Amino acid sequence: MTQQPNARAPKTLLIACGALAREVLMLIEANNWQHLELVCLPASLHNRPERIPEAIREKINEERENFENIVALYGDCGTGGMLDAVLQEEGVERIHGAHCYEFYTGTVAFEEIVEQELGSFYLTDFLVRQFDTLIMKGMGIDKHPELLPMYFGNYKRLVYLAQIDDPALQEQAKVAAGKLGLDYEYVFTGLGEFNDFLKTHTPSPTLSHEKV
Repeated sequence: MTQQPNARAPKTLLIACGALAREVLMLIEANNWQHLELVCLPASLHNRPERIPEAIREKINEERENFENIVALYGDCGTGGMLDAVLQEEGVERIHGAHCYEFYTGTVAFEEIVEQELGSFYLTDFLVRQFDTLIMKGMGIDKHPELLPMYFGNYKRLVYLAQIDDPALQEQAKVAAGKLGLDYEYVFTGLGEFNDFLKTHTPSPTLSHEKV
């Protein structure tokens, strides 16, 4: 009889915001991390951040028995500490940072960007692609342009934090800045801290040995 290693099915579940899905899947595919499985909650939850903690708790309880490890790819995201309280109760770790902008730039770099101009509005690749849907239509500005100064009157610039170097997205971001009447600035971040976090906080699957 011989023994052959048999890797189990994916044993780490990543619970992420839908706004991060493309980037997380890029990392999983690039690194061939077959032990990771991704599930995303709707990005629209950011419009009602008080609902995020219980939505994540529900997903954790749904999936806990199917995975050895669960990790949350969420910042505080405007929950005022409620998400961290839920994750502590459930024994689930999350990536460090208040929001995805900080994940992509790193904490120190983001603080420097903020200090340059407090009145900054930030876009990621996802938000550039969804700008008209989430901002212009979602906030009602397309039908009621008089709302624009109410929402953005205190902003001075739009900062595009780019995950991929895509001239088409850069042009879309410039157009978005024009629609909001803001100065435009481009900062390339790449995938920031996601890669290192996933390497250190999502252990590879254990190997079992079956007799054949």
